[in-house]
Amino acid sequence: PYMRPIPVGASAAMLISLFIAFIISPWLSYKVLKGVRKESDNEQGDESRIFGMLNTIYENNLRGLLNDGKKRLKAYGLIAILLAAACLLFVFKVVIVKMLPFDNKSELQVIIDMPEGKTLEETTALSREIGNYLQDVAEVTDFQIYVGTAAPFNFNGLVRHYFLRHGSNVADIQVNFVPKERRKSQSHDIAKRIRPFIQQLGDKYDARIKVAEVPPGPPVLSTLVAEIYGPDYEKQIKISGAVMDIFENTDGVIDVDRYVEDDQKKIVFEIDREKAAKNGINVNDINQTIRLLLGGGSPGLLHVENDKEPVEIVLRAPLSERSGLDNLKEISIMSSQGSQVGLSELVKVKENTEDKTIYSKNLRRVVYVTGDVGGKAESPVYAILKMNNSLDMLELPGGAKLVRYSSEQPDSEDTYSVKWDGEWQITYEVFRDLGIAFGAVLILIYVMIVGWFRSFVIPLIIMAPIPLSLIGILPGHALLGAFFTATSMIGFIAGAGIVVRNSIILVDFIELKISEGVPLKEAIVEAGVIRFRPMLLTASAVVVGSSVILFDPIFQGMAIALMAGEVAATLISRTMVPLLYYEYRSRLH
Repeated sequence: PYMRPIPVGASAAMLISLFIAFIISPWLSYKVLKGVRKESDNEQGDESRIFGMLNTIYENNLRGLLNDGKKRLKAYGLIAILLAAACLLFVFKVVIVKMLPFDNKSELQVIIDMPEGKTLEETTALSREIGNYLQDVAEVTDFQIYVGTAAPFNFNGLVRHYFLRHGSNVADIQVNFVPKERRKSQSHDIAKRIRPFIQQLGDKYDARIKVAEVPPGPPVLSTLVAEIYGPDYEKQIKISGAVMDIFENTDGVIDVDRYVEDDQKKIVFEIDREKAAKNGINVNDINQTIRLLLGGGSPGLLHVENDKEPVEIVLRAPLSERSGLDNLKEISIMSSQGSQVGLSELVKVKENTEDKTIYSKNLRRVVYVTGDVGGKAESPVYAILKMNNSLDMLELPGGAKLVRYSSEQPDSEDTYSVKWDGEWQITYEVFRDLGIAFGAVLILIYVMIVGWFRSFVIPLIIMAPIPLSLIGILPGHALLGAFFTATSMIGFIAGAGIVVRNSIILVDFIELKISEGVPLKEAIVEAGVIRFRPMLLTASAVVVGSSVILFDPIFQGMAIALMAGEVAATLISRTMVPLLYYEYRSRLH
């Protein structure tokens, strides 16, 4: 859905341009050029001399390759080496694969999670210390601190459920930057710079802190998410602790946390019903009294003269009388006979542990371990590859191994398992689906070209330059330090159509000349020389058109793929397609 306007717009533009090329352009050419005389050779200028020099070099080189089989083998070998070298940029992490690059936003959030049971005052103290540090960051214009509650809804709040956060141990800090045109650093660079100092402040309070950027997508719980499944929930929690240690000890993994609350002591007042009955006190009266003293209640509204709205009356015991267990025991409750009975005589105090939240996904109990990525390879793919080795060595009680799933939820909860989610899940699905769709499109293109040329081999020759565009695409990403993203993949797919178009122009021209009686080699050379100008103009148009989005953080990958891929494919296909066509036709005779 995010990319849908691109193919819709491109397809509509192609159909309209076809109509213009067949009808409008010939008519305009007739109107404009009918009175123009043909230039002499001396009037053609420097442009034709440059093309003539390039064509001479190309013609000599192509004839040499056509006349020498060993040279052709060396040319094929050189192209194969260049393609392999380009692909190795992935292996050596010179080009990083990521779903979408970091955007340049004017805000970020600092998410603070203190240990359960911490007071609102302690959480406020940490929040203010972080706020004092943020005041000294040059790019920060202002910030708002929300303690005990969530910040107003935003993208992260919705997809990461931050809007559900409340309690004395949580806080959000909304940080706003100066407009991007007035600062040199991108928001991601600012986040990387301030994160270590904020983490140091959080460590003093034993708090978990996340510096959450507003992502361009995808909508996930966190960049890195490990889902722990199994038959016993308590053991799932223990396994999540081990997985959390792996997260924290993996280079480049930051902002580690898990969806498990700390143990909290719970005080239970167990009412002695027999004593309450003897004193003529109803059990509900005891419950309501304790609830009113601790949580407060509203007996009604206060109507103030000259005020438009009434004021709610809240009745609750002072903090000094409800801040400790001993104070609560001294509370007296009125019996039906009018006597005062102490709460300590009616209840037994028991200490227990507060119930913890149990999360489920698709009706299966799950424990989430979350994290983000930082450092050199800011992509979850590489962090997950590192952690997979550690997860494989993790031994469970009884010597069992933790089963690992990359993209699908386990079928049952009979064994303990971990499933990767987060940005990895979206990345995997997007690149998988785009790859499958691209494969289907290649088959359709092949069938279409087979129907036109009446050959099963010529379409393969025409489509050969498609993967060769990677020779330009991947080094282009490396030179600009850009991620290979979903938009890069879209650019690669879109560029394939232009590459095929150039190859069809060459092959169709060669066959036209052969049908006119021109020898095979001469037809091949002539096609390469004559069709170079429209191929070059096409490539130039793509480069100029794509340059508009070259410096956009999100669509930079598409621009690089279109520009570098088209240049590389144009230069290589001008030689490779004629050579492969010669290999095919020469063996037919």
